Amino acid sequence: MAEGATEAPAESGGGGDSGAGALERGVAPIKPQYLTTKERFHEFLEAKGQEKPSRETEAGDPGGNDLGEPEAKRIRLEDGQTGDGRTEDGQTEDGRTEDGRTEEAAEPGEQPQAQKRARGQNKGRPHVKPTHYDKDRLCPSLVQEPATQCAFGARCRFLHDVGRYLAAKPADLGPRCVLFETFGRCPAGVTCRFAGAHLGPGGRNLVRQEQGVQAPPVRNGLDKALQQQLRKRQVRFERAEQALRQLSRGQLPGPPSAVPEATEAEGAPAQDPQELGTVAPASGPVQTCGALTDEDIVRLRPCEKRRLDISGKLYLAPLTTCGNLPFRRVCKRFGADVTCGEMAVCTNLLQGQTSEWALLRRHQCEDIFGVQLEGAFPDTMTKCAELLNRTVDVDFVDINVGCPIDLVYKKVLDVPLTVKLRTGVQERTPLAHRLLPELRTWGAALVTLHGRSREQRYTKLADWRYIEQCVAAASPMPLFGNGDILSYEDANRAMQTGVAGVMIARGALLKPWLFTEIKEQRHWDISASERLDILRDFTHYGLEHWGSDTQGVERTRRFLLEWLSFLCRYVPVGLLERLPQRLNERPPYFLGRDYLETLLASQRAADWIRISEMLLGPVPRDFVFLPKHKANAYK
Repeated sequence: MAEGATEAPAESGGGGDSGAGALERGVAPIKPQYLTTKERFHEFLEAKGQEKPSRETEAGDPGGNDLGEPEAKRIRLEDGQTGDGRTEDGQTEDGRTEDGRTEEAAEPGEQPQAQKRARGQNKGRPHVKPTHYDKDRLCPSLVQEPATQCAFGARCRFLHDVGRYLAAKPADLGPRCVLFETFGRCPAGVTCRFAGAHLGPGGRNLVRQEQGVQAPPVRNGLDKALQQQLRKRQVRFERAEQALRQLSRGQLPGPPSAVPEATEAEGAPAQDPQELGTVAPASGPVQTCGALTDEDIVRLRPCEKRRLDISGKLYLAPLTTCGNLPFRRVCKRFGADVTCGEMAVCTNLLQGQTSEWALLRRHQCEDIFGVQLEGAFPDTMTKCAELLNRTVDVDFVDINVGCPIDLVYKKVLDVPLTVKLRTGVQERTPLAHRLLPELRTWGAALVTLHGRSREQRYTKLADWRYIEQCVAAASPMPLFGNGDILSYEDANRAMQTGVAGVMIARGALLKPWLFTEIKEQRHWDISASERLDILRDFTHYGLEHWGSDTQGVERTRRFLLEWLSFLCRYVPVGLLERLPQRLNERPPYFLGRDYLETLLASQRAADWIRISEMLLGPVPRDFVFLPKHKANAYK
């Protein structure tokens, strides 16, 4: 059992109670003067902060030592809890179910019913694509500059009349276009939801000539020609295929022999190497004859295989859904040293799926960047590694244990390979200490160990004693630790185990400024207005990344809402009786020192939508949002 594993807190009793005694296990210790009930909390928000409850007893330090605005409100996903304080079985920590009833008793006159367990994801949630909110779309041939003739002609299902489109287009969401201000030109043109900032007479898209038209600083896009070849299975992976043949004969992986980077499928027309994504010279491969030279035997590289040295650096974990490029930019601004894209599925990458390749995109501020791959079969893993080795710009490739690491690294990959794993499958049977020497032998440059088993998920604290034992088993290979880091004290204790560095996951979702706190060794009492500015920066980064038309705005809004489902778990520093807040402590209901701070603490999706409207304008008329995880919000 992990050290310091949390126990279920005692039930608080009444459904309207705050249930927030400072000594209650699993509950953040908030100063009594800020505590309130669920009913008063939502009444305050519904009144939009105009009618303040009697704050003499609910806010402010009785001694007159009230601090300024508390630090940023961030959400955190806690051990054994989901975003709204419920545990993975669908109950709140005080024993109440989602509708506020306790498990033992039903409402008067009601027959007792079996409690429905709310686990995992909202797989049945309404999935509304951003295109749903933009039904009268303008033909892309008219959006791009210069305009071109539509290839579909009369069969095109989009509008071709700019005047008609502008007449039906909803009002702008704001007077400023972040893309126009940043790059001197907005690629969305007339379809931009902030088009008033850059449209001239007749719907002409204006360009700031003095600023110059700058391309968005993002790399690792999917080339259309390569996408078509992947879809038609016209790309061959000679290095991967040779490695797999060697494995089938029972031979150990060795240095790759001289084979072409990629060849066309049999019967397919010859393709330019650059269209296949190969890292070949601009002049293409050269046919040679005569005596053998080193170039015929040893595969030439621009440089020797790179090494990865990130010891002591702060590593932002690959986070599904929320670990998108705009969020990583926010974390880089606050001091994250190493970033990694969201986990990508190898099969989808080999099929050329646009949505999967989007997970590999890299912003220029990400100076140490990797991608994480998921796969279950040696052929897909090796082929995908070979494909990425010659098509994307990354500093390392991170994979989960279970894939053929030796094949991937020794046969087809020229960048360092890292591995992320948990302690094992079952809590009482840790396996990582036995796997680490094998990973070191197979060529892993670094391993990150999450101090929980697969069986535990997030129901107990991370076992840092076991991580300390694994440091010796991994040596001299560097080992990073991961789990429950929410303050600089947590990071300091983690480093005392001998790990080479720490990976931060949920802590960054709760407060992305955690990286600054660790580097400056302090608690940052960030104000609610500063936190709102962080969210505003995220929306700007989102519009740059996903676009400023209706689809881009609503995609940005969706990811903002998913992030807010975590941010609401943050408790401001000035409201805590004891520092620091711990990752396994849920916040009780409290009233912040101003309306915005209270709003940022709400765990209701409706309030998150209200925050998104402060930044991205009103939602579409038929807008609907349900968090990805079942326990992240209630109605």
